[in-house]
Amino acid sequence: MTRVPGMYGEIKLLAGSACPELATEISDYLTRTTGQYVPLLDASIEKFPNDNIFVQLNESVRGQDVYIIQTTGAPVNDNLMELFITLDAVRRDSAGRITAVIPYMAYSRTDKKDLPRTPITARLIADMIQIAGADRYMTIDLHAGQIQGFFSIPGDSLTARYLIVDYIRETLPTDNMVVTTVDLGFAKGGRNWARLLNVPLTFIEKRRVGTETRAHAIIGNVRDKDVLLVDDEMDTGGSMLQAVELLDESGARDITVAFTHAVFSPPVHERLRQMSERVREFVFTNTIPVPPEHRLPNMTILSVADLLGEVIRRAHEGVSVGALFDE
Repeated sequence: MTRVPGMYGEIKLLAGSACPELATEISDYLTRTTGQYVPLLDASIEKFPNDNIFVQLNESVRGQDVYIIQTTGAPVNDNLMELFITLDAVRRDSAGRITAVIPYMAYSRTDKKDLPRTPITARLIADMIQIAGADRYMTIDLHAGQIQGFFSIPGDSLTARYLIVDYIRETLPTDNMVVTTVDLGFAKGGRNWARLLNVPLTFIEKRRVGTETRAHAIIGNVRDKDVLLVDDEMDTGGSMLQAVELLDESGARDITVAFTHAVFSPPVHERLRQMSERVREFVFTNTIPVPPEHRLPNMTILSVADLLGEVIRRAHEGVSVGALFDE
C-alpha cells in the first residue's frame, strides 16, 4: 500500500520519565520545522510504594501517530518496565501507529551466547517491545548491528557519528589527527570515523592477563599525533582509562575521547577524573542524561534532539530517512 503522509493522524509525542529534557527538545524541533505546535502529551507516570509503575494518558491518542520517547539508562529495569507499560497503555487507547523511540537501548551487549547456558537478552528486549505494542522502533548506535535483526517490526537504527564528527571538524584541526579505537571489537566503527574525517586509523590491542583483560599495545603510530579515541559507549570507564594511559605512554600529543552513550556506571566518575589529567575533551551525546554534579569542565554534551526530531518528521510524512545521511 502506498504510504500517505499523515495517514496515521497527527504526531503525538509522549515523554517517559528517563529523558524528559530530550523529549522537550524534540517537541521544540518539530514545532519549529513542521509549522504546527507539537507538544508533549499530558500523561501521568507514577511509581507506587510497592514499586509498581502506573501510566495513565490524560488525553486521547485514538488513531494518532504516537512516538514514545524513553531511554533505558539507569535504573535500567525501571525504565524498561515503564516503556513496556506505556506502550501497552497507548495500544489500548487505539493509537493509529506506535513508535518506541529509545535513544539508548539497554542489554544490547548481550547479543549472543558467548558462554554456555546464557540468555540472548537483547533479543528478549526486542520481543518485549513488540509484544507490548510497538509498531516501529527508533534507536541510536546499537552496540551490535545485528540486533536490528532481532526485531520483526520495521525501525530506524540511527548513528550519532555524523553529529560528533561535525563538531570535531569545527573545533579541532585534523591534519595531524589519527582515530584510535578502544579495542579491536570496535574496528569497523573506527573505520567509519576515520573515513569521515579522512585521517589514519589505529587500534588498541587487548590481551588477557590472568583473569583481567588489559590494553596491551597500539597497532599503528600515535607518537606526536592528535588522537581521537572512539567507542560507542562508556560504562565503567576501565577500558577507556587503560587506552588513555597507553596512548600517553606511547607519545600521543593530544587526546580527545568521543562516544555516543554516557552509561557511566561506578566507578566511572573516579576514572573520568583520572583521565581528565590527560584528555583534552570528552565529547558525547545526551542519549542518557548526565546529572550536573557528574559533569566535568572538559565535557561537551551534544544533543540528538534534532536528529531524532527530523527522523520522526520523515517517518510521519513517509519521506526517506536514508537520504538524511546521503544513503
